[in-house]
Amino acid sequence: MSITSRFWISLILSLPMLAEMILHPFGWMLPGGEWTMLVLTTVIMAVSAGPFWQSAWASFKKHHSNMDTLVAIGTATAYFYSVYAMITHQAVFFESAAFVTTFVLLGQVFEERMRNNASNAVEKLVNLQAKEANVMRNGELIKIPLSEVSVGDLIRVKPGEKIPVDGVITNGSSAIDESMVTGESMPVEKHTGDRVIGSTVNSNGTFLFKAEKVGSDTMLSQIVELVRKAQNSHAPIQKLTDQVSNIFVPIVLILAILTFLVWYVLLGTSVANALIFAVSVVVIACPCALGLATPTALMVGTGRSAKMGILIKNGEVLEAVNDITTVVFDKTGTITMGKPAVTDIVGDSQRVLSLATSLEADSEHPLAAAILAKAKAEKVSPTAVTDFHAVEGKGVEAIVDGKAAFIGNDKLLTDDSVSADLKQRAVALQAEAKTVVFVGIGDEVIGLIAIQDASKATSKEAIAALKARGLKTVMLTGDNERVAKAIADQVGIDSVIADVLPADKANRVQELQKTGKVAFVGDGINDAPALTVADVGIAMGSGTDIAIESGGIVLVKNDLRDVDRALAISRKTFNRIKLNLFWAFIYNVLGIPVAAGIFYGIGLTLSPELAGLAMAFSSLSVVTSSVLLNRAKITSSVSKAV
Repeated sequence: MSITSRFWISLILSLPMLAEMILHPFGWMLPGGEWTMLVLTTVIMAVSAGPFWQSAWASFKKHHSNMDTLVAIGTATAYFYSVYAMITHQAVFFESAAFVTTFVLLGQVFEERMRNNASNAVEKLVNLQAKEANVMRNGELIKIPLSEVSVGDLIRVKPGEKIPVDGVITNGSSAIDESMVTGESMPVEKHTGDRVIGSTVNSNGTFLFKAEKVGSDTMLSQIVELVRKAQNSHAPIQKLTDQVSNIFVPIVLILAILTFLVWYVLLGTSVANALIFAVSVVVIACPCALGLATPTALMVGTGRSAKMGILIKNGEVLEAVNDITTVVFDKTGTITMGKPAVTDIVGDSQRVLSLATSLEADSEHPLAAAILAKAKAEKVSPTAVTDFHAVEGKGVEAIVDGKAAFIGNDKLLTDDSVSADLKQRAVALQAEAKTVVFVGIGDEVIGLIAIQDASKATSKEAIAALKARGLKTVMLTGDNERVAKAIADQVGIDSVIADVLPADKANRVQELQKTGKVAFVGDGINDAPALTVADVGIAMGSGTDIAIESGGIVLVKNDLRDVDRALAISRKTFNRIKLNLFWAFIYNVLGIPVAAGIFYGIGLTLSPELAGLAMAFSSLSVVTSSVLLNRAKITSSVSKAV
C-alpha cells in the first residue's frame, strides 16, 4: 500500500478521535467511547503503522536501529498501554498512537510528493519526443513510428515539426529551437553537415538529415538517464547522517526510559503521565527530517542544473566540487574552437595556396583540412602530383608540374632555404599562437601559411569567473609551449603545462592533486584518463562519448562559462544540504527537553500527538528549504545571475 493511502486511512480514522478531544469539554462523547477508539486505532496500527513496526523489527534483528524504530516504539507503547489501561479502567490515550502515525505519514507524504515532482519534471522531457518520423524508404517518404527509425535512415523535417532523433543534416538548412535540451533561448542556425538533436523543434526550414543515434542513444534519453541516476544517488555526507541516526536512536530510547523513571519513581506521578512524557520524547526525537535533508536537496539541485544545460551525475561529484582549488583545462576543443583555420598567407597568396592545396589534397591531417577549406573558399583547385611521400613529423614532399615541392614545419627546411624576412614573419606569427607551415619549390621557401585554432569567444570570461572565485587555472596540452602560452595569455590562464603526451595527462593531473583538489575540463578521447582521475571531471557536451562517460559533470551547451555555473549550483546545493541538516537537528535538540517535561513547572509541555505534529513540520521545513533551491540565484562571479 502506498504512503499516501496509508496517510489517508490514518487521517480519516483519526478524525473522530480529534472531534472527541475538541468537543469533550462541551459534553459530546464519541459513540461507543473507548471501544470505538480501540477499533479505530487498531486498524490504524495494523494498516498505517504496520510498515514502521516491520522496518523496526528487521533493523533490530540486524542489531541496528533506524528512524522507524522510534516511530514503532512510540506508537506501540501508546497503543498497548491504552489497551491495558482500558482493561484496568484507567485513562487511555489511543488518540496519541493514532495522531503520531498520521503526522509521521504526513511528513513522508511531503517527501513522496517532492520525489514525484522531481521525477515528473524529467518525464516531461521524455514526453516531448516526437511520436512519428517521415523517413525515406525505397525512394519514397513514409511516416513510421519513432520506435521503427533506424540508424542511417534519411528523415525529412518540415517547419514546426519536432526532430525525431539525433543526426546530421544532409540537405537543406533551418533555425532550430534547442532550448529544451541546451537551455539556449535563441534558435540555432543549422546547415548541411551540422548536427541536430532529437526532440528539438524545427523553426522555418525544411531539411533532410541522416539518423545517427536512436532510442536510448539519443542525447535527450541520455540526459534523462543521467538526471535520474543523480537524483537517486547519495552524497558522502549522507553516510554521516546514517551513522548519526544509528547512534542517535539508542540515545533517545535511553532518554525516554530515564524520563519515565524520573517522573514515575522520583517525582511520584502516575504511570500514565510518566508514560506520556516518555512517548513524547521518543516521538519528537524521531529524525525523519534528517533522512529528507540530503535527497530532497540533491533532487532539486540536479534537476535545476539539468534545466541550465549542466548535468551533475551524482552526489559525490556535487560534494567534491566544494573542495576544488585548481581547474585544469584541455586546450583544443575546450578553450579553443577545435577547428583550425587559415589566418594568414605570406607571399604570392594564389601561388602559395595553389601549391599547398595540391600537396595536401589527399591528407586527413587537421592542418591540411584547414588549408583545403581555405582553398575551397578561394575557389582554388589542386594540381595532380606524383612521387608523393610523407616525412614523419615534418611534412610532405611531391612533384608538382614537374618540380619538387614541399610543405611542412621548420624541421623540413635546410638552413638557407628560407629568407631572413620570412623567418622574421614566421616568428611573429608563432608569437600570436599560430602554427606556421612553410611552402616551397626545390630548395626555396616561397611562402608561409599561418593556421590557428582560435579561442572561443567565451573562454576569457569563463576563466575570469573562476579566478574571481579564487581558483587557480591551468592549461594542460600536447601543443608546443609557444602556441600554448600565447593562447593562455589571450584568455588569462595562470599557468601552462605544454608538450604533454596524451598518456601523460592523467599523471600531470595527479601531480597537481598533491597540492589540492583538482577539476579537469576536457572533450577528447585523450582526455578520458584525466577526467577520470581528477577529483571532478567536467566534460564538454560536444566531446566524444568516452569523454562524456568519464566526466562527473557534462556541459550540454558546450559553453565554457558553464564551468563556473556548475561550481556555483553544486556549492549552492551542498550548502542547502548542510542547512537542511541543521534544521533537522535543531528541532530534536530543542524539542526533547520540552517533551521530557523539564518546563512542566511553567506550563510548557508537549503531548505525543503535538510532538508528532512538530516532527511533521520539521520534515515540511526541510522539504520547503530544498524546494526553494529552484528560486535561489545561481550567480557567476563576473556575469548576471541565472
